[in-house]
Amino acid sequence: MSTPTTRNWHRVGALRPNQLLHTFGVGSVADLPNLSVMMMGLDYWDLQHAEQVVEERLLTAVRARLGQQVETLRQPPHLSETSDVFAEWARTGVPVGVFPSWLRCSDTRCNRLARVDSDLFTLLGHAFQPDKVRYVHSCRGQGGNRPTAVPARFVIACDSGHLDDFPWQYFVHRGDEPDSQHTLRLTDSSTTGEAASVYVRCECGRERPMSDAFGVAAERSLPLCRGRHPHLGRFEECENQTRTLALGATNSWFAMQLRAFSLPRASDPVDQLVAEFWEQLRLLAGLEPDMAKMLMRTQFFWSELEPYGEDKVWSAIRKHADSAEPRPDDDDDLRTPEWRVFADGGDIDLPDFSTRREQVPAGTGAWCNQVVLATRLREVSALYGFTRIDAPEWGEAVDEDPRRARLSEHPPAWVPCAEMRGEGVFLRFDETRIAEWERRPEVAQRVRGVLLPAHEQWREQRRLVPGHWPEVRYVLLHTFAHMLIRELALESGYSASGISERVYARSGTEPMAGVLLYTAAPDSEGTLGGLVSLGGRHTLGALIERALEAARLCSSDPLCAEQDPREHGRLYGAACHACLFASETSCERGNQYLDRALLVDTLATSGCGFFG
Repeated sequence: MSTPTTRNWHRVGALRPNQLLHTFGVGSVADLPNLSVMMMGLDYWDLQHAEQVVEERLLTAVRARLGQQVETLRQPPHLSETSDVFAEWARTGVPVGVFPSWLRCSDTRCNRLARVDSDLFTLLGHAFQPDKVRYVHSCRGQGGNRPTAVPARFVIACDSGHLDDFPWQYFVHRGDEPDSQHTLRLTDSSTTGEAASVYVRCECGRERPMSDAFGVAAERSLPLCRGRHPHLGRFEECENQTRTLALGATNSWFAMQLRAFSLPRASDPVDQLVAEFWEQLRLLAGLEPDMAKMLMRTQFFWSELEPYGEDKVWSAIRKHADSAEPRPDDDDDLRTPEWRVFADGGDIDLPDFSTRREQVPAGTGAWCNQVVLATRLREVSALYGFTRIDAPEWGEAVDEDPRRARLSEHPPAWVPCAEMRGEGVFLRFDETRIAEWERRPEVAQRVRGVLLPAHEQWREQRRLVPGHWPEVRYVLLHTFAHMLIRELALESGYSASGISERVYARSGTEPMAGVLLYTAAPDSEGTLGGLVSLGGRHTLGALIERALEAARLCSSDPLCAEQDPREHGRLYGAACHACLFASETSCERGNQYLDRALLVDTLATSGCGFFG
């Protein structure tokens, strides 16, 4: 990461590529040791060292949401580090800007609050230790040294994706903007940091506690939203009521992303690579062999094809061109092709996708009719937007979400992505057993009387169109995946946050009922074999049995089992942090659509559990 000043650039820190999609993506605020910075929009990024990633299925899905002008998926700009901190690698990275724009002097005798662009603060760079880059105040604090200026603790946001500096002058003067900028100070009279003990004081004698900026009092204390997008450097029309957020609050940024696995298109590795890069290789097929071989060496992906030799690659190109294989599917459905590959159950051995069929564990044959071990997986994730205040509607189709904030000023020609490797275990549920369970009167009553009304209430509160119920089988399989993730984490050596889920649930002409639990990491850590080893028939059955037994009783029961999602418009029934909730990197739905009552009998329900 780097931050621009009026004269030069400063390297201020480092992040992993997947962090730029999950936690610190475009429009988010990163809290550094001495700075708080905003990840700038795509218009500010330098793509010179941003490697292109090819994954046609994912690119098609991104285009369905952002438009056909999206040409590529790219990883964040990066160069390997060297011992020379003044080399080009130190100037290559994701651009950030200082946010919030208000700083406070950390000297307790000063506590001066002012804008960063005033003459009161000076930025001190540090080429060798980026974590020591900081602003200092011009006053002389204890010992005569210039004290560090820290970011102001509060910002404001609205649910349309806007974020802005807290209106300090407006707030302390209760809406009466002074003719000139008065001197402000931010003081804290306690050690707890609660808002009631934090005061904004002006030299004119006015003061106000920060507790007035929260709750019901905030509607009378804060102005309407100005429609600011600091990551784009622009404003737009907005008249929403603003809300005060503490700096670093988790609800200040929610990623909107898509994920896809690299699926096999051929049995031979070189044929697979040619099919994967066919959109770029298509033009070479009509050229003379010598010219085609010369041009193929100039392609950005040639390093992956080079080990097979020019002649073999050219033969694969001609073979692919002469075949009747269609262009990549224009459908943005990412799950159905994955389901077909896993459900086929065949043994596959390719560099980015390797699977083998395993026998069904003893005691699970009544409901599970297939287990597939994926020893190698390649997952590509793409960021296409974000929301604030409330999480996005996880798994929503192509429908435009009015809360989605843009990544760039103009329709983007590319989006950031992260490439990860992993391993996984796929379990296919018996469709007949699932269909019989869905027809149970107890299940229908649970859905119509409790879960579906709560779902509609949740959508109404967020001004979303009615419908989009993901089906009861999804809630069942999603709950099962969360319970099994917890049990696998205890035995596999991976943390629970390192195991992700992929739920395949759909009724109709091509029904789906299965779950894939997998690891994904940007290096070899995700393919150590710890998860696949637990998918064997001699270990998986015992793990499932223990997971179901743990689901019957939560440490928060009876409160967890008895909670009614209709009371607060929640998307989950009998579920809480003690039994089902997982980290945001693990759950594809943000811990929504979970209910232990559909999985097993609980203290409050019986008869509707699939494993009852």
